[in-house]
Amino acid sequence: MNITSDPDVVDVFKLYPIAIAEKIYFLRNLIIETASGISEIKTMEETLKWGEPAYLVKGGSTIRIHSIKSSPNEYAMYFNCKTKLVDTFKELYNDVFKFEGNRAIVFNEKDEVPIEELKHCVEMALTYHCRKSLPMLGV
Repeated sequence: MNITSDPDVVDVFKLYPIAIAEKIYFLRNLIIETASGISEIKTMEETLKWGEPAYLVKGGSTIRIHSIKSSPNEYAMYFNCKTKLVDTFKELYNDVFKFEGNRAIVFNEKDEVPIEELKHCVEMALTYHCRKSLPMLGV
């Protein structure tokens, strides 16, 4: 998979406190690793949307990652609130993740990230336009 990266993304990572930067960088790597395992994804764009690192693929829905300004020990993975993504994640993983409305999965810096469940959510987002008409996104 080919990744094109906006050089300004690196500067944003430098602005986070070290503990949060490590966590957000972990989410970045998880997104890229998940995308690499989906044969239909040939390219990924790493850019900034609203000043936050964002990941875009053809046929997918944008995923953003960022710290939560009002809560310095928290960070989140954001999804398009006009999709069925977070509602589906809640149906599947309500007992696993903390959610913010219909737009984000929220983590505390002390949380252990449930990797397999999060990769499943990322996969659904990266393949959203192929799934959006299916009940429960085809799960």
